[in-house]
Amino acid sequence: MDEISIRRAIYRMAHEIIERNKGARDLIFVGIKTRGFPLAKRLCRIVSELEDCIVPVYPLDVTPYRDDLRNYQSSQKSSYYDVPDTTANKVVLVDDVLYHGRTIRAALDALLGKGRPNVVQLAVLVDRGHRQLPIRADFVGKNIPTSEDDEVVVHLKEIDGCDEVLVQHIKSKQKLQGT
Repeated sequence: MDEISIRRAIYRMAHEIIERNKGARDLIFVGIKTRGFPLAKRLCRIVSELEDCIVPVYPLDVTPYRDDLRNYQSSQKSSYYDVPDTTANKVVLVDDVLYHGRTIRAALDALLGKGRPNVVQLAVLVDRGHRQLPIRADFVGKNIPTSEDDEVVVHLKEIDGCDEVLVQHIKSKQKLQGT
């Protein structure tokens, strides 16, 4: 995806979010750090402009909630996000790439620690498949079929200086070890 196709995908997703939610009332955007947050801000800006209202957007660091990092204490978890009480809101969780689903599971754990939203919807720029958990996106910029030997790399202007999505073929661990 180049800059133009990313912009089109984000605008389409913003319109879909408005349509599905019948406006922007009670919406909160939560972007998973690192690249989900700039995408959430872009979506939020478009929705706010189209609906002529202010929609809040917050960053979320899911690192302490990941199932592969068990050494965090529960007291440390609360300092990793600034999301307010989500009770009775419609939360649009935003990330750049949906792959196995483990990051989203961690984000749901973090969100539910801050209240009980009416609904949580997932918006991703790229869905590459290969789920390990029963998680699906409600709003997808682009479905990109990949193999396990591929890596999807998202670059965003806010972080990397340009907007692009690249699929790079990487050698599997077995191939690298010569087996």
